[in-house]
Amino acid sequence: MLPVHNMPDFLENRIYSEIQLGQTAELQRTLTRDDVALFSKVSGDLNPIHMDEEYARAQGAQGVVGHSLWATGLVSSLLANVLPGPGTVYRSQDAEFHRQVRLGDSLTAWVRVLEKLPEDCIAFECRVSNQDGDLVMTGRAVVVAPTEKQRIEVADLADVSVRHHDSFSALFDKVRALEPIPTAIVHPVDQVSLQGAMEAAEASFITPILVGPEQRIRAVAEEHKIDIGGAKILDVEHSHAAAARAVELIREGTAEVLMKGSLHTDEVLSAVLNKATGIRTARRISHIFVMDVPTYPKLLLISDAAVNIAPDLDAKADICQNAIDLARTVGVERPKVAILSAVETIRPKIQSTLDAAALCKMADRGQIQGGVLDGPLAMDNAINLEAARIKKIDSEVAGVADVLIAPDLEAGNILAKQLIFLANAEAAGIVLGARVPIILTSRADSVRTRRASAATAVLHAHAVRQGLLDKPAH
Repeated sequence: MLPVHNMPDFLENRIYSEIQLGQTAELQRTLTRDDVALFSKVSGDLNPIHMDEEYARAQGAQGVVGHSLWATGLVSSLLANVLPGPGTVYRSQDAEFHRQVRLGDSLTAWVRVLEKLPEDCIAFECRVSNQDGDLVMTGRAVVVAPTEKQRIEVADLADVSVRHHDSFSALFDKVRALEPIPTAIVHPVDQVSLQGAMEAAEASFITPILVGPEQRIRAVAEEHKIDIGGAKILDVEHSHAAAARAVELIREGTAEVLMKGSLHTDEVLSAVLNKATGIRTARRISHIFVMDVPTYPKLLLISDAAVNIAPDLDAKADICQNAIDLARTVGVERPKVAILSAVETIRPKIQSTLDAAALCKMADRGQIQGGVLDGPLAMDNAINLEAARIKKIDSEVAGVADVLIAPDLEAGNILAKQLIFLANAEAAGIVLGARVPIILTSRADSVRTRRASAATAVLHAHAVRQGLLDKPAH
C-alpha cells in the first residue's frame, strides 16, 4: 500500500507500466467547518443543510452535514497526488453514497487498481469510509495514467481565511427597527469616546446625553469635526461628577443605558455600585464579551474577563445568569453554557471543576434559569464537536457552546484577547447586573465594535422594557 502524508514536500507519480493490479493507496482527512464553507463557496451549493445547524437538525441530521461530493473529492486528490499521481487525467467517476458525512468525521479514501485498459487507462475501485469503518461512498474511477516519471516539489498554497458569518450585521439589523434608547455618556472628552457615542446616535441606536465638562466636549468636537448638534449636554466639572450625574439620570429614568467615556472603568463602576446613590441590584455585576469569531459558526459570549477577578460560586452563578440573559437578548432562545476548566472531569484539587459541577446542579434546581449548562469542559471540547466526540462527552453543550464561563478574570481576559489577536475575532462588550446595561468602550475598539457594543446594550434595554427578561432585584 502507498501511504500519503498530510503535507508532502514532493509529489512523485507511478507511470502506467509500473502500476500493478491490486495496488492500493489511501489518505485520511477530517471534515472541518472550514471545509464545508469553502466547498459551498467554490461549488455554489447553498443547500442550508450544509450551513444552518438548526435547519439540518430539523431535517433529521445530527448537525451540519458535509457535501457528498467532498468524499469524491478525496478520491480525486488521492488519484492526482499519489496513485498514479502527477500527470493523471480523469476520464470518469461513478459513485454511490451510503451515509451522510458529519462535521468532525475522519474519512479514509481508498483506491485499488482493478484493470489496466488500452490507451494507458486504468480502472480503480474506490471506497470512502468514516472513523467507525462505515462506508460513506463506493464507486469506480477511470483515469489516463502518466507515461513519464515526474517528481514535483509541492507549491505553497495561499492562506485562506474563512469567515462563516457576519453576526454583528445581524445585531445592527435588529436594532435599526427599534426606537433609540436614551443613553448617558460619561465624560466623553476625547475623540474615541465622543465619536463612538455620536456614531451610535447617527445609526439611530441611541439618543445621546453627554455628561461632562461642556467646554472640553465642544473643543474635542470642533478639533475632530464631530457633529454633536443633536446631543444634549449636561455640564459638570470633572469625571467623578460626570459618573455620579450619569448614574443619577438612570435613577431618574431619564436614561436607560450607561456608556463609559474618557475615564477609568473603576470610576464608573464606583458610582454604579455606591450603596446610597448607585444603581446596583442584588445580582453581582459582570462583563460579557460578545464575539464574532471567523472560525466559529455563531456569536460566542465570554464572561467574566473584566470585572470579577476571582469569583466565588455565588458570583459565578450571577455571571452565568447575566450571560444567559444577554445571549437571549441577541437571539439565542436557549443558550448553551460551557463552564470552563483545564479538564472535563471533576477533580477535587481543581476548584473550577467543583464550581462547574455545582453550577450545573444549581441550573437543574432552577437557581440559574433560561439556559442549559454543562461543565467542567475543557476549551477544546466546549467549542469543537470532534474533540467532544473523541472524549466521548455526551452533552447538549459540548462542541456547540454559545457561552463560555471562564474560571477567573485572567483566564477569561487571555482567552478573549487570543481570539481577537490570533483569530481575527471582533469583540463587543457590556456589563450587566446593574439596573441598566453599561457599555465599556476601549481606545483599542474599532468603529465597528463600538457600534456593536451600543447595539447589544440597546437590544438588552428593549428586552427589559418589554419584560422579556427578569430584572435583577434592587
